[in-house]
Amino acid sequence: MSVDLVGFLGVVLVAYVVPGPDFLVVLRSATEHPAKGRAAALGAQTGLCVHMLAAAVGLSLIAARSPVVYDAIKLLGAAYLVHLGIRAVLAARRAARERRAGQDTTGGPGDDAGPPASAAVGPARGRWRSGFTQGLLTNVLNPKAALFFLSILPQFVQGGGSPTRQIFFLGVLDVLIGVAYWFVLVAVAVRLRTLLARPKIRHRWELTTGWLFIAIGIGVAAAS
Repeated sequence: MSVDLVGFLGVVLVAYVVPGPDFLVVLRSATEHPAKGRAAALGAQTGLCVHMLAAAVGLSLIAARSPVVYDAIKLLGAAYLVHLGIRAVLAARRAARERRAGQDTTGGPGDDAGPPASAAVGPARGRWRSGFTQGLLTNVLNPKAALFFLSILPQFVQGGGSPTRQIFFLGVLDVLIGVAYWFVLVAVAVRLRTLLARPKIRHRWELTTGWLFIAIGIGVAAAS
């Protein structure tokens, strides 16, 4: 098998380092719980596998050549990002109201009292399913991921072998690199959990990430 591995690895690393919607989903999930962060990472890479298989059977080529299909996928992805953002903003405001109500009735704990009861993590299975679903949908509904497999990967295919097999090899390598990168990001993000245990800081974090999701979603929808 003859592929341009050096050039491919350079492009893939740059693509992962530049933050996108999946970066924000994995980072935010990891600050909630390490298991949710890892689940979001695996979901995001599973989404890439969907695009890779779709490209192999030509579905992504159809979507890329059909403006209607491409725009529909783009708008669905944008709507999902806005949905995640609105949920985060509403959850942050609800937690702030509960914290203020608790302070009014009990004299009020300070910032160091820990997160409110509503911020407590749910059952392990629910965390994993939520993180995986968010990562999966974020990438499945991202038409740029499909175009990556159709337009970028073929540039690193060289003569001397089956183009389909080489593209599949590069796609699998991309997914595995992503898993390693996301797991490192999760390990780094987990260190933020102690800081985010302070209710006011957690509130600002939730609002910031929520509005970022909304801004990215609007940007995706508005992009030509």
